[in-house]
Amino acid sequence: MSDAELVLRSTRVITPEGTRAASVLVSAGKITAVLGYDAEVPSGARLEDLGDNVLLPGLVDTHVHVNDPGRTEWEGFWTATRAAAAGGITTLVDMPLNSLPPTTTVGNLRVKQEVAADKAHIDVGFWGGALPDNVKDLRPLHEAGVFGFKAFLSPSGVDEFPHLERDPLARSMAEIAAFDGLLIVHAEDPHLLASAPQQPGPKYADFLASRPRDAEDTAIAQLIREAKALRARVHVLHLSSSDALPLITEARADGVRITVETCPHYLTLTAEEVPDGASEFKCCPPIRESANQDLLWQALADGTIDCIVTDHSPSTADLKTDDFATAWGGISGLQLSLAAVWTEARKRGHGLEDVVRWMSARTAELVGLDDRKGAIVAGRDADFAVLAPDETFTVDPAALQHRNRVTAYAGKTLYGVVKSTWLRGERIVADGEFTDPKGRLLTRTS
Repeated sequence: MSDAELVLRSTRVITPEGTRAASVLVSAGKITAVLGYDAEVPSGARLEDLGDNVLLPGLVDTHVHVNDPGRTEWEGFWTATRAAAAGGITTLVDMPLNSLPPTTTVGNLRVKQEVAADKAHIDVGFWGGALPDNVKDLRPLHEAGVFGFKAFLSPSGVDEFPHLERDPLARSMAEIAAFDGLLIVHAEDPHLLASAPQQPGPKYADFLASRPRDAEDTAIAQLIREAKALRARVHVLHLSSSDALPLITEARADGVRITVETCPHYLTLTAEEVPDGASEFKCCPPIRESANQDLLWQALADGTIDCIVTDHSPSTADLKTDDFATAWGGISGLQLSLAAVWTEARKRGHGLEDVVRWMSARTAELVGLDDRKGAIVAGRDADFAVLAPDETFTVDPAALQHRNRVTAYAGKTLYGVVKSTWLRGERIVADGEFTDPKGRLLTRTS
C-alpha cells in the first residue's frame, strides 16, 4: 500500500460486495487495495476526493461497430472511443463487419489493429467473423487473440459479410467448439423475414411487421439445437423478442452453454413512441412494444438476460432516410448508454449495482476479461467512471462525440452525468476535456 500513487475516495464506491464509502488505492495502473473511507493516504500518493459522486468500474461494451477502416465516414476509432469515454465506457470490443476489410482473416485483423493503435482513447479488443467460406481462418484468428466469432443467420446488410445457412453454421460452430471458442450470433431467420409483409414507406408499424418476433424465436431455436448437438458455447446478440425467453431458460436447464444480451434501445424506447419517418429509431431486430420491453426487464432481473451492450451501429445522416425499408438500420448509443439505462432502471426499482453488473461485470466475464476489467477489486485495471446519478441532462446531438450525431435520444432528459472517466489510473476525460489517446489494444490472451 505504501507505493500507491493515487487514492480515489468517495462516499459511494460500487464493489462486488455492495456500495460503500471507501478509498481506492492505485499503483502502476492497477487497483492495489479498497480500504475504508478514512484510511490514511499513503505518503506521496495523490488524493482525489469525489465527494458523494459514485465511483463505479468503467463499463465494458462488447458490441460496437467502429467501421474503421473502410467506412470511416460512418464512425472511426478516434470518434467512437471518445464517445465511449464520455459515457463512462473504458473498454469496447469491435465487431468484425462494416469495416473494410472485415475481420475474417488474421491479415485483416492486423490491418484493423494497425489503424486503431494510435487512435484509441479507451482499450479496444476485436471479434472475428464467421463466414460460409472462412472455416480455415477461425482457429488462426482465435490464436491471434480475437474474443470470439460473429455470425449472421440472416443477411447482414453488407455484401462482404454473408450470412450462414444451416450447414455452414454447423461447420463453423463445430470448428469453434473444437477449441472451445465463443460464437456470437445475430439470430433472425431469413426465410421468415422474406415471407413477412414488406411495405416500404415512413410508417414504423410497417417496418415492425417486416421483422416479426417469430424470426428471432425460430433462429434462436435453431442455434440452441446446433449448440446442444455440438456442445458449443453460443451467445445471442441484441435480443429484442421476449417470446424467446422461455426457449433460453429451457436450453440452460438442458445444459446448453448459452448467454444472452440486450441493448439500451430495447429497454428504454418503445414502438409506440417512434414517429413515422424517424429512421434514427431503426435497428434490426427492431424496437418492439412496451409490453415486450417489460418482459425484457424482468428477464434482466431474474438473470435470463446476462448483459446490456450498445450495438452502436452508426452511419452517415444521408443513409437515415424517412423510408424505413431502405434506411440504414442501426442506433448510435455509445455516449448515452449508461445514462439511458440508468434512467429507466431507477424508474423500475433497480440500483446502480444492477447496472454495473449488466454493463461491466457480466460483459467483462463474457469475453474473459473479468481478471482485468469489470469490478473495483484489487488486481484489476484502475478503470473507473465517476457518476453524478441524480443529475440530469437533456440530450443535444451537437454535444455528442460520435462522428455522425444522429440519435434516437435527441431531446430526452436523462439521469446520470459522467463527471470523469479513468483508464488505468489516468483521467482521460473530465467535463468534456479529453487527453491524448491512451487506450491499448486487447487480445483474448494478453
